Amino acid sequence: MSSNLFATKSLDRLMNEAHESGAHSLKRTLGPFQLTALGVGAIIGAGIFVLSGLGAHYAGPGLMLSFVLSGLGCAFAGLCYAEFAAMIPLAGSAYTYAYATLGELLAWIIGWDLTLEYAMGASTVSSGWSNHFIELLNIFQIRMPLWLAYDHWTALKTAQNIVARQMAQASDPSLVPGTQAFLTRVSEVMGAQSPVLAQRARELLNAPTIFGVEFGFNLPAFVIALVITAILVVGIKESARFNATIVVVKVAVVLFVIWVGFKYVNTENWGHDWSSFAPYGFSGIGAGAAYIFFAYIGFDAVSTTAQEAKNPQRDLPIGIITSLVVCTALYILVASVLTGMVPWREINIEAPIARAFLDRGLATASHIITLGALAGLTSVMLVMMLGQTRVLYAMAKDGLLPQGFFAAVHPKFRTPWKNTILVGFVAAIVGSVTPIDDIGKMVNIGTLLAFVIVCIAIMVLRKTNPGQARPFRTPWVPLVPLLGIGFNSYMMYKLGWINWLRLIVWLIIGLIVYFSYGRHHSHLAKDNAAGGRR
Repeated sequence: MSSNLFATKSLDRLMNEAHESGAHSLKRTLGPFQLTALGVGAIIGAGIFVLSGLGAHYAGPGLMLSFVLSGLGCAFAGLCYAEFAAMIPLAGSAYTYAYATLGELLAWIIGWDLTLEYAMGASTVSSGWSNHFIELLNIFQIRMPLWLAYDHWTALKTAQNIVARQMAQASDPSLVPGTQAFLTRVSEVMGAQSPVLAQRARELLNAPTIFGVEFGFNLPAFVIALVITAILVVGIKESARFNATIVVVKVAVVLFVIWVGFKYVNTENWGHDWSSFAPYGFSGIGAGAAYIFFAYIGFDAVSTTAQEAKNPQRDLPIGIITSLVVCTALYILVASVLTGMVPWREINIEAPIARAFLDRGLATASHIITLGALAGLTSVMLVMMLGQTRVLYAMAKDGLLPQGFFAAVHPKFRTPWKNTILVGFVAAIVGSVTPIDDIGKMVNIGTLLAFVIVCIAIMVLRKTNPGQARPFRTPWVPLVPLLGIGFNSYMMYKLGWINWLRLIVWLIIGLIVYFSYGRHHSHLAKDNAAGGRR
């Protein structure tokens, strides 16, 4: 039985599964535009509107090169994904690719790991969506109670932050909100944790209690997760159409930022030599890349829709590579606008682009940017949840999860409706009651691990199946996958030991599930056992 742990699925078997049709199969409706839109939808989110500010404080105007470095790291992995997606057009993404090359146990590990990227990613994004929705309400002078706008811990921290800002402004009226000096003073007030701060924060929060315990519930995060779930259940074509509409809106907003912002660019802010362009040298550019890398997460979700693409061998590589190229170009242009509009030391960390426009008196433009961030997060959540449901579907089809539930296809909508509802409900609950910062870091390390495994798998498959037809070939193998392994492993290293510990604990839980259920219900293991008896 131990040999089954590393048994691989043959490519012939995978191709037969890819060509299945009928009421119990997924519906093929996606073309290259919809697949590219799914990729752009997953990539462009709040990252471009928020993380750019943090990256700029490490890289200076060299933030443009930070985006190039991060884009290259994703491109190396993306080229490997493209070869697999064209050759093995099945739902499951990295899970399916690992099953074909590295064996069932490693396939299970990567499938379990992808839950960190997709399901927990959707929870993280639902919370971020809520924050921007609240900002949108504030534009119209609509205020939600803090306890109903955030989970309890985040609501309390938000109340403390509001009070700390008031105390910082009162202590030194010359401080300008949004500047580094102001944020440093706010951090000092927060760090002191004075009784006055704690009391005023509790009064501001005014949270209800259940059995004497204060309660907080992020209602917007809960509702948007359920709305996205309903859209995904109705059908992939409808989901793709909704996503494409949202993508058009947010790309239009990004182009608006570039077009209007360039009118206010002062080229002196970019520096006049290397030391002023990259004040902390290559080290600073690398650090900036480590932070803004996470703005790229999601392009791999395109590969999870392989069984719903009309012509997956041709269109999946187009969707993956085009979405990466488009987003990298937009990111570099936005970085050049931001660092040109504002000297890098003065760039706002919390809302860099919106604040840059507000400081120029462009309030309407700032509101449009908020709308763009809201639209961006909506499509990110849709694609993350879509990716999770397709990975679970693929694992259930292999018998590693209960097939009657996770692989059940709705007779009318032709979507895996049961597992979609479960994923949506879990994302809604986690996003509405859990502090999301640490989960977001787990999303990052889970994603990077998937990238590394796919890069390894492409080299294994070139050795084990060199003659297999490949509609798209990763160029310069083994250089490209080795670069992908090196770059993404380095990014995992930079996330710190605590996130490695969380990843290990999560994988141990996954192994318990595998050895208690998946190993004993694996279709491949049963077929191999039957063949051995014959």
